[in-house]
Amino acid sequence: MEPLTEVQQQLYDWLIEYIKLNQHSPSIRQMMRAMNLRSPAPIQSRLDHLRTKGYIDWTEGRARTIRILKPQGIPILGAIAAGSVVESFTDTEEQLDFSSSAIRLGDYALRVRGDSMIGALIDSGDIVLMRPIHDQQTLKNGTIVAARVSSEGGTTLKYYHRKGNQVTLKPANPNYPLIEAPATDVVVQGVLVAVWRGYQPSIGL
Repeated sequence: MEPLTEVQQQLYDWLIEYIKLNQHSPSIRQMMRAMNLRSPAPIQSRLDHLRTKGYIDWTEGRARTIRILKPQGIPILGAIAAGSVVESFTDTEEQLDFSSSAIRLGDYALRVRGDSMIGALIDSGDIVLMRPIHDQQTLKNGTIVAARVSSEGGTTLKYYHRKGNQVTLKPANPNYPLIEAPATDVVVQGVLVAVWRGYQPSIGL
């Protein structure tokens, strides 16, 4: 689906939260107040773009009928190392089906390999849900990220810390070393949104 502009994303996120809490869509006036606008024209324009891009729909001629068109799933894009680093994969072979409104279009999933983040309750075999980030300057130290380190030749899941021009990727397991690299060698591909852990009871229980 076509990506949203910043103001379109702002309205879309607000609509998701409002409908989730109230079980009905808001009025144009309520949207104007929420977006700090004095005219309905910008709201109508953003709604039209959201509809054209396939994020929402409504019934013509009926007020308060906006519906969120949620994706059927999010792609699992490969594996993410929680040990050293591994080569990531971009071929989408699986989809995770989620109805939670916390998941946005554009989010993706990675299957964890390794136990370097076990202290953060992320174990090998878990699936981490990631959200792409476009500006690393907005990252807070201590955020769990999927980061590609050019000197290591792969991608890893770690706590992100930056001081000046140096980045440290910290594991949540004392058995693994820190990864330190110049900020120019580190590309953060996503920030952690959630962790999915499947459970299969033993046969016979």
